[in-house]
Amino acid sequence: MSAGKGRRLRMVSLCGLLGYGYPLQSLERALAMHPDLIGVDAGSTDPGPYYLGAGEGFVSTAQASRDLEPALCAAIERETPLVVGTAGGSGAKPHLERFLEMLREIAGRNRLHFRLAVIPADVAAATVLEALREGRLAPCGHSHPLTEEHVRACTHIVAQMGTEPIIRALDGGAQVVIAGRCCDAAIFAAEPIRHGFDPGLALHLGKIMECGALCATPGGANDVLIGTVGATCFEVFPANPERRCTPESVAAHSLYEQPDPNCFYEPEGKVDLSNCTFEPVGEGGVKVRGACLVPPAQDAVKLEGARCVGYRAITIAGVRDPGTIERLDALEHSVRETVTRALADVLPPDQISLRFLRYGLDGVTGPLEGLPSPPPREVGLVIDAVAPSQDLADRVLKLARSTALHQHYDGRKTTAGNLAFPFSPSDFSGGPVYEFSVYHLMQVPDLSALFPVEFQEV
Repeated sequence: MSAGKGRRLRMVSLCGLLGYGYPLQSLERALAMHPDLIGVDAGSTDPGPYYLGAGEGFVSTAQASRDLEPALCAAIERETPLVVGTAGGSGAKPHLERFLEMLREIAGRNRLHFRLAVIPADVAAATVLEALREGRLAPCGHSHPLTEEHVRACTHIVAQMGTEPIIRALDGGAQVVIAGRCCDAAIFAAEPIRHGFDPGLALHLGKIMECGALCATPGGANDVLIGTVGATCFEVFPANPERRCTPESVAAHSLYEQPDPNCFYEPEGKVDLSNCTFEPVGEGGVKVRGACLVPPAQDAVKLEGARCVGYRAITIAGVRDPGTIERLDALEHSVRETVTRALADVLPPDQISLRFLRYGLDGVTGPLEGLPSPPPREVGLVIDAVAPSQDLADRVLKLARSTALHQHYDGRKTTAGNLAFPFSPSDFSGGPVYEFSVYHLMQVPDLSALFPVEFQEV
C-alpha cells in the first residue's frame, strides 16, 4: 500500500511504559483528534536480567491494568488498532500469558469483542545452539563470548521483533496486537510502514514516541504524546497543554540510549539521522525531517537470555567515623579475607561474590573517577553477597556484616561502631540472581519464521 500525496497518519503513545500512568484528560484530548493507532510499550531490559530470568514483571499488574483499560475500551469503541509491545515486562512466554489474562479480564468486565493478534518472541535453545555452531552469532556491545553452556542455562530466551510481524498482524485484521519482546520503535513504525510511508521517517518517529511525553518539556514518561507522519516529515506534540515539545527536547530524545548521535539501529537496518532537522510547529509541536533507512546486508535479531547465577543477600549501613571512611579499602580487603577463610570448608572462594558498594565515595562510578578529597562526612555502605544457595548467601552476609562491624584497621580509636544500621533486622535475603547469559545478535535467514502471529477472537 502506498502513502498518497498529502496523506497523513496520526498515532497516540499512551506513556513511556504501561503502568507508569497518564492523565485521562490527555488521552481524551488525543482521542478527539481521531488517531489511526494507539500504541504503548509495556517492557524493557532497563531493570536488568532478573525479570526475564524469573518470568516476573517489574510493574504491578494492577498498575498495568489501570492504564490499559481506558485505552482498550476507547480503541474498540472507535475501531482504532491498539498495539502493545514487550507485554508483561520482558516479553517471554510467562509475561505474555499473564498479560493476556489481564487483557481478557478487562474485556470481560467491559463486554468487549475484538480480533486479537498475539506474537510470541520466545526462541528455543536449540535454535540458538544451531546458530552458534554455524557462526551466526555475534556479541552485542560488550557481551562475553557465548558458549553452549550459557545457552542451555537460560530460563528464557527472547528475540526482539521489528515491524514485520506487527504489520502481518494488522494486515490480518487485528484490532488489538499484543507482542512479546519488541523493539520499542516498531510499535509505532509498523502502521506507517504498512501504509507506504518512508521507513526511515517511521522508525525515527517510533523512536521519539516510544517514551510517551518524555521528549517534551517538562519531560515525563507518564503522559500522552501525539505523532503525525506525512510524506516528507513527521510532527510530535504532547496531548497535555502543560507540556511543550521543542526542537532541542525532541533532538535530545533522538539520542536517547544511543552511543552514536548520528544513527540508531533496528532490525530493519540503520536509521541515519545525520541530515535531520528539527523546527517548531504550532502550539508546542516539532516538525522533523531527514531520517533515512539503510537496510542491513544480512537480517539479524538481538537475542536476550537470562540464567540464574546464585542467590543474593544484602545489608545496608551508614559509616560516619572519619577514620573508617578513610580506610574503607583496607576494611573491605580484611573482611573479604576473613570471610573467605572462615567459609573455606563449605564454599570455595570462586563461589563467593562479596561487594562493598560505597555511596558517597564511588558507589555509582566505581574506579572510573578518583575519590573525593576531602572525604565526605558520611558514606552509605551496601554489602552484597552472592552464593550458590540462599542459605549460603545469608551465611556469607552475616559473617561479612559482623566482621565489618568490629574489624580492626590502623589508627582505629574505638572498639566498635564502624557501621550504623538503619533497619532491624539488618540483613535482607534477595532471592535468585540472574545475568544476561545471551545478549547477542543472531543472523537469520527468515525473520518471519521467528515470530508467528496467532489470531484469536476475544
